[in-house]
Amino acid sequence: MQKCLAEPSDPLYGGVGEENDKQNEVEIPSPTQKERDKKKKQQTMCQISGVKKLTHSSSLTNSTIPRFGVKTDQEEPLEKCISHFQADLQSKCHKCQELDNLNKWGLNIFRVAEYSNNRPLSCIMYTTFQERELCKTFKIPVDTLITYMMTLEDHYHADVAYHNSLHAADVTQSTHVLLSTPALDAVFTDLEILAALFAAAIHDVDHPGVSNQFLINTNSELALMYNDESVLENHHLAVGFKLLQEENCDIFQNLTKRQRQMMRKMVIDMVLATDMSKHMSLLADLKTMVETKKVLRNMVHCADLSNPTKPLELYRQWTDRILEEFFRQGDKERERGMEISPMCDKHTASVEKSQVSRWDGWVNGYVDGWMRGRWMEGWMDVAVIGWVDGGVHGWVAGWRWIDEGISGWMEGYEDE
Repeated sequence: MQKCLAEPSDPLYGGVGEENDKQNEVEIPSPTQKERDKKKKQQTMCQISGVKKLTHSSSLTNSTIPRFGVKTDQEEPLEKCISHFQADLQSKCHKCQELDNLNKWGLNIFRVAEYSNNRPLSCIMYTTFQERELCKTFKIPVDTLITYMMTLEDHYHADVAYHNSLHAADVTQSTHVLLSTPALDAVFTDLEILAALFAAAIHDVDHPGVSNQFLINTNSELALMYNDESVLENHHLAVGFKLLQEENCDIFQNLTKRQRQMMRKMVIDMVLATDMSKHMSLLADLKTMVETKKVLRNMVHCADLSNPTKPLELYRQWTDRILEEFFRQGDKERERGMEISPMCDKHTASVEKSQVSRWDGWVNGYVDGWMRGRWMEGWMDVAVIGWVDGGVHGWVAGWRWIDEGISGWMEGYEDE
C-alpha cells in the first residue's frame, strides 16, 4: 500500500496545520502483478518489438575495414568461395575487376557462412554494395554500412532453422544475380537497385520461426499490432527501418528527402510481396509485367522461393532446414492443442510430398513464368534457365518417384 500526503495548506483538503497531517494521508493501493503486466504490454505495443541495443565498432578506417566487410581468419578460402579478385578490395576505390561466384546462380552460401565467421549476410551485403559501387553513388560511409549490416544480421535469430541470416544472404545474392540479367540491363535506376538489395537483406529480419497463421491463431502481439495482415512482413519492415535509427547505422543519411521517400516506398512494396498469401496475384502479374515496380517485387519474391533452382547439394540442405522449422512449429501447435498446420507434423509429414507440393504449388509456375516472361525474351542464360530445365524438373520428378515407392533413385541420380 502506498501513501500520498497532500499539502496541508491545500484548501481542497479542508485545513492547515500539523494536526491535519494524518487525515490528509491518502492511501493508494499498490498495483497488482496483473496490472503491472498489463501496463508493460501497453508500453510495448507502441514500440517495435525485437529491436535490441547492440554496439558495433564505429571507428573503422580504410586501413581497418575487413576485405569482405567481416572479420575472419579464413579470408583466403572466403575469397575463393565468393570471387577471384584481380584488384585488391582494400584499394581506394574498392573496385574489383572480376567477381565470379558472387555473380553466379548457385553460390554456396553455406561455405560463405563457414568462412566469414558466420556472417554470411554482412559479407554478401558488403560485397554486392562494393561491386555495384553503391557506397560511392549514394555517399554511404563504409563504416556505417558495416555497422548497419552487422546490427541487422544480429537481429536474425541463429536458433531459427531456415528464416535466418543465411537465408537472407542467399536471397540478397540471388536478387543481385537477377538484377544483372542481360535483358534487364539499364532498366533499373541505381536507387531501384539499392532498394531491391536492401529489401532482400531485411525481408525476414527478426523472424520467430513460425508462420503468419500461427501468430494469428495464437493472438500474438504482432498479429494484434498489424491486424492479421502480412504480420511478419510488416514486422520485418519495421525492424529493418528502425535499425537505421541506431547509432552510426543510417546508411541512407546522404539521400535526398525525395530519394528516401521513393526508396522506402519501393522496399515496403517488395517485402510485403514476399507474403505467400499474395503469391497467386503476383503469379498473375508475371503475364503483364511492364512496370519496373512489378518486376522488382516479383524479383525479390522469386529470389525468396529460389531454393529448388539451386544445385542439388544446396537444395537438400535448404529442404532439411525448412522442414525442421515446420516441425518445430508443429510441436508448438501440438503442445497448445491446436490443429497442426500442413507439412508441420513430424509424425506424418513426407519429405517427398512436401517438396512436390512446394514445387507444384509455389515455385514451378512462378520460376518458369519469371524466366520465360515476354519481357525476358533473349535471356537464355545457362546460369538460371539451365538449372530450371536440366536440374529442377528432374529433381522434382525424382521426388515424385520416391514418393511412389521407387527407392534408390536419388543415390543413382547423384552418381551420374
